[in-house]
Order: sequence, then C-alpha cells, then structure tokens
Amino acid sequence: MRIRAFWVAILVCSVVGHTRPADAQVDQQRAQAFFKEAQALCERDGGRLWGVSLCGPMVIGDMRTRTFATSQPPPDAPRPPVAGLTNGPVKWGGVTWTSYSWNDLVDRTPQKRNEVLLHELFHVQVQPKLGLLLPHVENEHLDALDGRYWLQLEWRALARALRTSGAQRKDAVRDALTFRQARRRIYPGAAETERTLEINEGIASYTGTILAASSRTDAIASALVGLTPAEKGESFVRTFAYQSGPAYGLLLDEALPRWRRELRNIDDLGTLLMNALAVQPANEAAGRAVEYGGVELRAAEQQREQLRQNRIDELRLRFVDGPVLVVPGGGGGYTDSRGAIVIPGSGTVYFNTYRIRGQWGSLEAEKGVLISSDGRSRRVPAPVRRDDGSFSEDGWTFKAAPGWTVREGARRGDYEVVRQQ
Repeated sequence: MRIRAFWVAILVCSVVGHTRPADAQVDQQRAQAFFKEAQALCERDGGRLWGVSLCGPMVIGDMRTRTFATSQPPPDAPRPPVAGLTNGPVKWGGVTWTSYSWNDLVDRTPQKRNEVLLHELFHVQVQPKLGLLLPHVENEHLDALDGRYWLQLEWRALARALRTSGAQRKDAVRDALTFRQARRRIYPGAAETERTLEINEGIASYTGTILAASSRTDAIASALVGLTPAEKGESFVRTFAYQSGPAYGLLLDEALPRWRRELRNIDDLGTLLMNALAVQPANEAAGRAVEYGGVELRAAEQQREQLRQNRIDELRLRFVDGPVLVVPGGGGGYTDSRGAIVIPGSGTVYFNTYRIRGQWGSLEAEKGVLISSDGRSRRVPAPVRRDDGSFSEDGWTFKAAPGWTVREGARRGDYEVVRQQ
C-alpha cells in the first residue's frame, strides 16, 4: 500500500470517537494558547519517548467559517482544502503540517485537548520515521456479542493490572491475555486486524496519554477512564485501540522499559507484555470471567445483541437492499463513530456527523453513511437532484467535483458517482 493511501486511513480514523461541538470560528488567541501548550509538551519530551521529536508545524481550522490559525507563519502557497476538515497530516508549501479541526479541540479539558494534539503530532512527525505505517483494516467482529464480551473483559483485567503491582498485576495481565485469546479463537483473522489497529492508533493514543499527563499517576487515571465504555452499547469497531493502546503501553513501560525503541510494525502489544512478564494465558477463560462480572456483562450484551439485530434489519433495508447513491472510497474527512453499527457482510453505518472530501467531490451527512467493509465505497439512501447540481436527501448532501458526475446505477433506483468519460 502506498504511503498516501495509509494517510487517507489516518485522516478518517484519527478523529473517531471524539465529540464534535457546535460550529464556531477559530479564536486566534485561544488557538495560539493551544499551540504553545503542545509545543511546551513536545519540548519537555525532547524526543526521549520515541527517539524522535514530536514538534512540528500545526494548523487549526474550521471549514464552515473558513477561519484558521497556524503555529508559525503560513507559507506563501494555497491553503490545503482539507486543512481544518480533519485531524491529520496536510502538505502545505512543501512541508507536512499537522491539521486539526477547531470543533474537536475547543470544548475539551486541557489534558484531553493535549492528548489529541500530541496523538496527531505522533502520526505526522514520528510514526513514518519509525516504520510503524500499516494499512487500515476493519474489526467488525468487535460489534458482535462474543467480540464485545471478551474485549470488555480484557479491558477490566487491564484496569485491574494498572491499579495493582507485583503478583497481583501479573495475575491480572494473565487474565487479560486469557480473554484476548478467547476472543481471537472465535474470530479467524482477528489477531492480525486487531494488532494492526493497535499499532496504528493504539500507540498514538498511548503517546498522547503519557505526554499530556503531568505524572504517571495522571496518565494511568486517563487510561482507566478509557477502559470504561462511556456509553452503553457504543461500538468498538474503530475505537478499541484508543483504549487498549495506552493500557498496554503503560504496563510495558514498567515490564519492558526498552519496548518503544524495539517496537516493530509486526509486533503485538499483548505478546510483548506476555513475554516481558513471563506469563501465559489460561485455557479456561469462562471461569476467570466470573471474577470480572462476566455473568452480568454477558446478560447485558445479549440484550444489546437482540436490539442490534432488529436495528441491523432496518438499516439493511435502507442502506443495502433499498435504492442508494454509491460514492467512491478514498479521501479524507471527519466522522464520529459513536453509535456506529456493523451490517455483517456489507460494512459499518456511521451516524452523527460525517464529512469527507475526495477527488470525486464532497459528502456531508448527519443521519447515516454506510462504509463498505473493504473501504472502497460509501452508501447513502437514493438522492434527489438539486438546482445547483448537487444531490441530497434527508440528512445528507453530495456535490460532484469537476470531471465527475452522478449516473443511474446497475439496480433500478440506484445512483453512482463516476468519472466523466
């Protein structure tokens, strides 16, 4: 996979799960304060964490008001169209900048805001240099009953490990690895897809967590909050690595202090910790689950599963079986994965805010977009053409870029975005 394709995945994934406040123009004074905070934390680290400095040029923007702020004088070059649309890298004046959406920063606490700022700086300034670039992959099994059940038990055991030490910590890590193994035995291929996202996003999340904290105690406290799902029933398909990464990273810091300098893109964080502590997962996971509230958790997940199946049937009619507009994959943008639902065999439906731009045009949606499992297409319910040449339906708007058009699809009632001949 080309590097550019990888960064497209980062652009979409790096903002997953973050709350989006109401639109507002960028406050220059506050933005400069944000830059100074991030710069101070970068300089405090001095490249010690990864052997590479996180410091680099930053731009914060708001796409609706077209207002921007930069951490250093902007170059004499056209501003990149995606600057401020998403969190991720943008090329500007021959230099790679780290771009942020104002709405993703403005209402956060200072620590959480700095976690986001440093998370993205790691993606841009450090990750490419360390060779930790991997293609984005889906983890749809983490929306299924057993996938969710064993993942949450793994998190509960990791939380216990972070709160304890010595023999108690080793026992808790063993339990976490036991639950991790139980999940991966059920879903062939899960070990690789989970491992990949933990390297891509989990390590970045760990970096933001540890460098934004004033002490290790504060870093652990932040990681523990992440290990407790904020919303009952939320999807973990794209977000689980944001929770797992800081937990495994903080445990590895004590068990194997050199792990960061030796980390490769083929490593598994759980395996690294297992070897460092010389523990092995147990074969009987069900018995250990009881100690972590497994009975109550499974009952809750079974109830969620029934509701999920009913919801999937409704969404399948709307996004798969019914008439749709098919938009190509690729591009960069902003999405909020809270409440996302997987349609097995088809993809994941994302609700709330979804904004993306690509060579084919732009798509904005508020009530649902289906991203195919392979990431090659997006679907929204069939459109109505507007007078200005754009297409829309309740909750979304699509505008084709020059050289692209919308034509009738293979199925009756379908439309598709294609390049003009």
